[in-house]
Amino acid sequence: MSDRGFLEKLLNGASVAWKPLGDIAQYSKTRISSENLDKTNYVGVDNLLQNRAGRVDSNYVPTSGNLTEFRAGDILIGNIRPYLRKIWLADRTGGTNGDVLVIHPTDDVVNPRYLYQVLTDEKFFEYNIQHSKGAKMPRGSKPQIIQYPVPIPCPEDPKKSREIQAEIVRILDNFTELTAELTAELTAELKARKQQYNYYLDHLLSFEGGTAEWKSLDEIGEFIRGKRFTKADYVDEGIDVIHYGEIYTRYGVYASKAFSQVNKSLESSLKYAEPGDVVLTDVGETVDEVGKPVAWLGEEKVAIHDHCYAFRHELNAKYVAYCMQASSFVMKKSQYVARTKVNTLLIKAFGKAQIPVPYPSNPEKSLAEQARIVAILDKFNTLTTSLSEGLPREIRLRQQQYEYYRDLLLSFPKPEEAA
Repeated sequence: MSDRGFLEKLLNGASVAWKPLGDIAQYSKTRISSENLDKTNYVGVDNLLQNRAGRVDSNYVPTSGNLTEFRAGDILIGNIRPYLRKIWLADRTGGTNGDVLVIHPTDDVVNPRYLYQVLTDEKFFEYNIQHSKGAKMPRGSKPQIIQYPVPIPCPEDPKKSREIQAEIVRILDNFTELTAELTAELTAELKARKQQYNYYLDHLLSFEGGTAEWKSLDEIGEFIRGKRFTKADYVDEGIDVIHYGEIYTRYGVYASKAFSQVNKSLESSLKYAEPGDVVLTDVGETVDEVGKPVAWLGEEKVAIHDHCYAFRHELNAKYVAYCMQASSFVMKKSQYVARTKVNTLLIKAFGKAQIPVPYPSNPEKSLAEQARIVAILDKFNTLTTSLSEGLPREIRLRQQQYEYYRDLLLSFPKPEEAA
């Protein structure tokens, strides 16, 4: 069956009227006192989630004045930076501010969940982005949004129209529910894997049997700070580099590949991590991000940004990186972090942090024990990483499937097409 045939079967000969949003809905005109609001029913643009992901409880609640009221069945749209695609179908009564638009259905023929699906469609966001105004902080155009054309099947027969809308909603809700179930299952499995990994990480590095000596990082090696380079220095082919931001997003516990290159003209001014060094950051949004370690296992040296340090030592690089991830080390690391707008690692103080060195008087036996521990942790890390990477991919596939059927079920013929 063709895509249009699928929709034609659903319509079963019913006509379709395209109506401006303002003919079937309006912006909320009612007000609500701040006294009736709390973190669960106040919705600002900051606690609306990007990419149609709904809302979370707010960290801020106004304590005075009246705000725009929304009710169950209303549709809330973040009006700052429309490209963030913030939208939520309200399931309660609450309040919001002028940065969030409240679309209140006014025509009984319109199923609010159906209207939400129409406004969740990419066509609406493309329309909204096209008509937004402002450069640094664009806003959607309220006059244009209220003119957005909405397809109403069988408008001359409200009962049949609601039945068609309900069937569209039922199909799309099924996809949403399946995606939510899959997400919950995979997230639970990932959590269990991470707990198992962390247990063995802490257990293997505790050395309760007394076969290791705890030594400070300054005793074991030295820190080498990187040199600054900027976005303008990036090229397609040049010198391999690690930027501190990439450590959070692209690297695991160890890596042998650089994802970026900078201009070769900078070669003499850069600082490098050698194979076997551990590269770590000295800044981060959270304390956990600061000092995140990556064992560099590439065959060639790699340049590092000035918010990175290369820790040069004689131990197993993976072993050192794993030690820096153990919960006992991470807890102590916090005392070496300056908490400002950007959390910063105090590298001189950080050199006092200790890790266990097995059999320190026997280098050969020490490296063999480090390798044994690394082999065990590598297996758990691979299992956890594979699931971590597979989770968003699987969810994305389900989301694409949902979006395909949403577009299919909402691709009503417009008057000129029907003609």
